Amino acid sequence: MERTFTYTIREEDAGKDIHAFLREKGYSRHILSSMKPIPDAVLVNGVHQYMRYVLRPSDVLTTRVRDDTSSETIIPAPVPFRIVYEDPDLLVIDKPANEAIHPAVGHPANTLGNGVVWYYQQKGIPFVFRCINRLDRDTTGLLIVAKNLVSASVLEQQLLRREIHRTYLAIAEGHTPDEGTIDLPIARKEGSLIERCVDLEKGDRAVTHFRTLAYDPVSDCSAVCLRLETGRTHQIRVHMAYRGHPLLGDTLYNPHCLRKPGEPPRPGTAESSGKGSPVITRQALHSWKLDFIHPITGEAMHFTAPVPEDMQTLYKEYKEIDRKET
Repeated sequence: MERTFTYTIREEDAGKDIHAFLREKGYSRHILSSMKPIPDAVLVNGVHQYMRYVLRPSDVLTTRVRDDTSSETIIPAPVPFRIVYEDPDLLVIDKPANEAIHPAVGHPANTLGNGVVWYYQQKGIPFVFRCINRLDRDTTGLLIVAKNLVSASVLEQQLLRREIHRTYLAIAEGHTPDEGTIDLPIARKEGSLIERCVDLEKGDRAVTHFRTLAYDPVSDCSAVCLRLETGRTHQIRVHMAYRGHPLLGDTLYNPHCLRKPGEPPRPGTAESSGKGSPVITRQALHSWKLDFIHPITGEAMHFTAPVPEDMQTLYKEYKEIDRKET
């Protein structure tokens, strides 16, 4: 995939060299170094120039970045996903459940990465998969994928500066407080490669803001809106479990949601109403909204993903949340 960017130099940018100007635009040092040996990667008024060239008013600076080959470790495969938005610089995707982001030993060819690379292979376009934010395998909802090196660099900087705002919907056990903030550090649980825990001594700071949208006394479950200030692995799942309100279906942090023989049905299962199998077979967590600034145009971007059917079925009030909260 190739992308060309054009900048007309204004008075306030005159006197800067190309390197300094592009760094201000969000180009990483790695990108600038990779462009140096390519003759048409940096042009001023149609002529190749080195990074030390000093820009003048009304100069037209053109840069080109390209991926000549697709991600080497990702095998194209027709894995389903829904595109919410696409332009020359980014994709916004609504990820389904039971779909990991990146290939790994346990799932080499059934991931979102495989599906996105396959999508562009069908168009005859080389594509390097650069996913900006992350979701757990069974968490549904919105993700940003950068389509070129420059948009990836800018978006990653936004993520580090906490300028990409992520709002989630969840279904938790019990009656959660009306609203609040959980500010508790999270670390990897000793002896586990996957599990995280609240660790007041060794953990990294993690902050989750939440607001209760509705409570169902029959199932003793709460619909909760959560906004991440930080982005630690399993942050919402760990914080909610630690506060005594684990997410329904979360077998890692809420293992008692799996009923053992002879035990009464757990909240949030169809068994509790005599209908048989559990309504939800994953953690009830959905990446609902994304708000960020477009990495190239500077436009404010706002996206919402519909609540998935399994969460709507489990808690009927969710059917009205989009209307109430939008």
